Amino acid sequence: MAIIGHFTKQENGSYTGSIETLTFTTRATFEPLAKRGEKSPDYRITFGLSEIGAAWERTKESSSYLSVSLDDPSFAAPINCRLIKTGAEHGYSLIWERDRKRS
Repeated sequence: MAIIGHFTKQENGSYTGSIETLTFTTRATFEPLAKRGEKSPDYRITFGLSEIGAAWERTKESSSYLSVSLDDPSFAAPINCRLIKTGAEHGYSLIWERDRKRS
C-alpha cells in the first residue's frame, strides 16, 4: 500500500490536491459529474485541461470512499486506487495497492 496523493474537499463537492508517482507529479482535481447511468463515474479527474481518470462513489462496511482509475501515457496500464478520508478535517489520501493474485 502506498499513499500517492493528498486532497482537500472543497465546498462545491470537488477535491483538489496532488498526485505523485514514480513517473509524474501533478496537481489534480476530482470534479463532480452528473450521473448519466448506473455505471457512469461520479467524478472526472483532471489536471489543467487534461483528463487523467475517473472515480466512483463506493461504500464498504459503512465507510465511504472513491474508487479511482488513473491513466497516463507513461503508465503500462491504468492504475486503480482509493480516495479515503484521513484524520484531517477536510483531508483525503489517495491510496494505491498492488492487485493481489487470486488463487
